[in-house]
Amino acid sequence: MKPVRWGVLSTAKIARERVIPAMQQSKLCVIHGIASRDPAKAKKTADDLGIKNTYDSYEELIADPEIEAVYNPLPNHLHVPWSIRAAEAGKHVLCEKPIAMNASEARDLVTTRDKCGVLIEEAFMPRHHPQWKRVRELLNQGKIGDVRAVQAAFSYHNVDPMDVRNQVKIGGGGLYDIGSYCITLTRYAFECAPIRVCGIIDYDPTYETDRLTGAIMDFGEGRQASFVCGTQMARYQGLIIFGTKSWIRVDCPFAMPGDWRAHIEIGANIYPGAPVGETEEFEATEQYMLQAEDFSSRLRTRTPGDFPLEDAVLNMEVIDAIFQSGKTHSWKTVGNNR
Repeated sequence: MKPVRWGVLSTAKIARERVIPAMQQSKLCVIHGIASRDPAKAKKTADDLGIKNTYDSYEELIADPEIEAVYNPLPNHLHVPWSIRAAEAGKHVLCEKPIAMNASEARDLVTTRDKCGVLIEEAFMPRHHPQWKRVRELLNQGKIGDVRAVQAAFSYHNVDPMDVRNQVKIGGGGLYDIGSYCITLTRYAFECAPIRVCGIIDYDPTYETDRLTGAIMDFGEGRQASFVCGTQMARYQGLIIFGTKSWIRVDCPFAMPGDWRAHIEIGANIYPGAPVGETEEFEATEQYMLQAEDFSSRLRTRTPGDFPLEDAVLNMEVIDAIFQSGKTHSWKTVGNNR
């Protein structure tokens, strides 16, 4: 299969340190060029990573006929505008999460995708990792009985005022950055979206971003999930799925280094405590590479994926509802602004 020629919008840290090196490991991806509004940054990044072409503007990159697909790791408020411009130039787009600032913007991307006939998807790399595919397989086999609840947490400590995560006007804050993972993987476990949510949000008095968000999500039929995400707490990530017969714990469910040997634990369902009955370990793999390979392969074959752009809209509807609930201190129906 002929590799896809990619262009990268910006020299964002996630692109430089994780995504580009991972994509370069794949035979299905060629990083054709990188753009920055700072030519010196583009040149240095290209030299460091062995990228052939640089562009002094995003417009110049998306106008290059050699580029077939664009990876968009820009700050959150620029995800939709530049993804739309790339699509209108005939480029396929893999855009970092969260794909938009709200569900309405995400729906604009769906309209653009359909009008332009290109592939646009949200970059949530954990869904491509073998551990999560195995989790879904175990759930569908009834390994832990009927799934009743999910609990997740994701946190780190970052008080740098220059970091995009601490700038409210460009989409900073914990819910966008890491709460989105908790929502996505919880929905992955239930294979549906929640009906309603209730959120508690603590805002930083200086940055005005949400620094600690907790939420309960009602999936109907007695099923529920909860999560916390924080940007000024100890570094942590974890997720556990509770069933009627046992539980599955995913030790490192969201972000991991490429050499990490992921493992999942299945509860023994005996007293006392929470003893582990089974453990499954996975070979080290680069989930960013798997994500890019999946996108590139489907671009070539024009086959549908498991997570179309409509899935990103659902995720944004949940985020919108949690923000609304945090302000009103009440339950909010998901998708009530459609």
